[in-house]
Amino acid sequence: MNDPLPADSAVGRRAARTRHPGLLYAVAGISALGGFLFGYDTGIISSALLDLARDLDLSTRAQEIVVSAILVGAMVGAPVSGMLSARYGRRRVIIAVAVVFAAGALASALATSALTLGLARLLLGLAVGAASNTVPVYIAETAPPAVRGRLMVLFQLMVAIGQLVSYLCGYALAGPEGWRWMFGLAALPAAVLAVGMLPLPESPRWLVERGRRNAAETVLARLRGPAHDVTAEASEIAALCRAGEAAPRGLRATARALGSSWVRPALLIALGIAAFSQLTGINAMVYYAPTLLSDAGFGDSVALLTGIGIGLMLVLAGVTGAIGVDRFGRRRLLLWLLPASGIAMAVMGLAFLADAGSPFQRWTVVLALFAYIFFNGASMQAVVWLIAPEVLPLAVRGPATSAATATVWGFDLLIAVTALTSAQTFGLTATLLVYAVMNGLCWIFVLRRVPETRGRSLEDIEQQLRAGGLRPGRTETARPRETTAR
Repeated sequence: MNDPLPADSAVGRRAARTRHPGLLYAVAGISALGGFLFGYDTGIISSALLDLARDLDLSTRAQEIVVSAILVGAMVGAPVSGMLSARYGRRRVIIAVAVVFAAGALASALATSALTLGLARLLLGLAVGAASNTVPVYIAETAPPAVRGRLMVLFQLMVAIGQLVSYLCGYALAGPEGWRWMFGLAALPAAVLAVGMLPLPESPRWLVERGRRNAAETVLARLRGPAHDVTAEASEIAALCRAGEAAPRGLRATARALGSSWVRPALLIALGIAAFSQLTGINAMVYYAPTLLSDAGFGDSVALLTGIGIGLMLVLAGVTGAIGVDRFGRRRLLLWLLPASGIAMAVMGLAFLADAGSPFQRWTVVLALFAYIFFNGASMQAVVWLIAPEVLPLAVRGPATSAATATVWGFDLLIAVTALTSAQTFGLTATLLVYAVMNGLCWIFVLRRVPETRGRSLEDIEQQLRAGGLRPGRTETARPRETTAR
């Protein structure tokens, strides 16, 4: 765990300083708007729920159902988008996702009942699931290793920014019927995403996989610059496509490929990180913190302001994670910050045992909440969309990443439909302590299973996987992939 990481070498540092074309950053920045929409549409319900529940007279269970509708849609959207992106390409799917985002936002704003709002949120969920599955893969397959981590974490940073903006809009638009404007505003960034994706290139790895190597080399030249040996990179991608006999066709072939012994270690890592990203409690706080704080006597205004604080901490965590994944490594960041995340959650839970409404209780709850959001956001939430596309092999990357994304949304749904009920049945302290324990179990999983992928090309990682698995606790020597033409 203390071995030097590959990018710490002089060669690795030179690779990290390589100047990359502006198009590379445009690809990451524009496609990451899908993360902004993901964050806004999942976060806005937290603020809208306070007035929405009163306007529509929703019970606790009805509130959980309205919150959960978007997650049910996401569970469907993730695997469907995986199949569509494998067939039609990552870029086209992201454009279609932007259109669905806009339609879902407008339908939510115009909803006339809890049922129609639930259906609109279900439609939004299809877009959220598809974005969370397709955008990280698109960024991973277009970015060089030296900056892949920070570009992929840009997606999670945009999720955090979207959630912050949702809290700010929620505070500004609070009041009867204000939730309609909260939902409808999301149509604007959706339109920007759709238009912005039109001039961007397709994933070079998808092009090679579909037998369009010349087009892939053209795209690589635009993304890497004139000094890069695009022929060598395209050859390496093509070799892996041949080794994996390209992407498996049909459900049976895909299931067989996912179940093969050499793929299983990577799939276990991807699914485990996906599950723990939710079981550690982050979205219970994002969705319900204002409601829980209001019920605990904080008052609606204080609860909404606390929501803005959560949004700010998510953005700060996103920036920290974006810097940390390439500077310190994915595995090291998790091992350093997860213990602090669990401790903060435990302190917050125990604080609810103090004198209700006392200044000590309120300050302890709020500070522990902010600390938890930061430590969990800078570790688990920074890595969750990064690990799966990195460790999963090209031949099954689409369906396997879809399975990991569906796992995220499945456990997110579990949290969404149980958090309020659990708090009311067993108490806030017991509920939050369970989340604290999950942070500890996640740390053990990372220690025993998760390898370091920083500074390594996707092809290097796959070659190691084929050679005998991804070994945690040890840094593999990797060649920097900033190859230049000779």
